[in-house]
Formats: sequence, C-alpha cells, structure tokens
Amino acid sequence: MFSLFKSKSDTPSNSATTIKLNLGCGFNKLPGFVNVDKFDACAPDVVVDLEVLPWPFADNSVSEVLLSHVLEHLGASVDVFQGIIQELYRVCCHDAVIKIYVPHPRSDNFINDPTHVRIITPSLLGLLDMENCELWEREGASNTALAKYWKVNFKLVDTKIVPEPKYLAALESGRLSQAEFLEMAETRNNIVTEYQMTLRVVK
Repeated sequence: MFSLFKSKSDTPSNSATTIKLNLGCGFNKLPGFVNVDKFDACAPDVVVDLEVLPWPFADNSVSEVLLSHVLEHLGASVDVFQGIIQELYRVCCHDAVIKIYVPHPRSDNFINDPTHVRIITPSLLGLLDMENCELWEREGASNTALAKYWKVNFKLVDTKIVPEPKYLAALESGRLSQAEFLEMAETRNNIVTEYQMTLRVVK
C-alpha cells in the first residue's frame, strides 16, 4: 500500500516522496499521516510493534514523525531504546521534524501508569545532539555522548512545558509569576503535566 516501505532499493528523500508517521497512534489517527500501532484493534494503517527492529520503512523516507505519549512506553532496556532511536534516525530524511509529547516525570500521570518504562526529558534528548557531544568531549565533561556512540544526530529545537490546569489558571490570572512557576516545576510533583518537544534530524 505504501511505496516507501523498506525494500532492497531504498527511496532517496525529497518532498515529493516522503511520508509522515504517526507512531503509536492508538485511536488518534491523523489525515495525511501513515498511522502506525502494534494493536490491530485500533485499525491503524500499518500494524508495527515499534520495539521489533528494523521498522518496515525505507531509509530517508520520512519527513515528519509524531510520537504522542508513546516514547515513555518503549525501550525499558537500553539496547531496545537505542535501537528505536537509531531506527528513527535511519528512516528520517535530513531536516525531518519529530514531535514528541510525553508526561512529565514528576506528574502522577507518569508515576501511576505501570506501562511507563522510560523517563523522556529535554536533557535526555540533548544527549542525541552531535554538536553537544563534541562540545562535551572538548571540555572533558562527563555527559554520555549518545549521539557519537549511537551514530545519530537530533537537534532539540523547541521545548514546551504544559502546566497542570490549576497552575495554568494561576499563571494566566497573574497570581503566579513565571519565575515562581518555573522554580516550583523544578522541585515539586504535579506542577507540570507534560513536555512537548520538537527535534530536527541532522544528516
């Protein structure tokens, strides 16, 4: 059905031939995307278990990826998580956009779900940036240079934090300053509900 599935002769990337992937779509299927899920009960366009590698998509065939409340469910082992990150890099073309929405690790939404196996934060995604890793190497820093070890390169270009509703209301009314909110978010549970992060693929 999809001409950009992995084959012996992978299709080079260009705007006319790339696809967009909604990975782990569940019942939230999006028009214009190839909607992918491991459960056929969701009636996705393609049934794929994202922890089974490699994925059935060609190298450099994807221009946009959405992972909405999915990545925290994947890769309980480091080896599997590494494979998932490397597959994301393989299938995406240069300048592809990856949107990642995950629960904040100090939110009960994350803590109370036993299927959440990995914390995803901006700092973790920063380890996948080759420029960061080369800087740390020059400085003799102890940060784990995942981009170099895993041969990937993702640039974190945008990060949004979504406040819990009562704190959002306090911010909007002026009862809570942005500085006060950010200080609380660093130290307390249930201040932020989720991270919304955007990566750009660099090849």
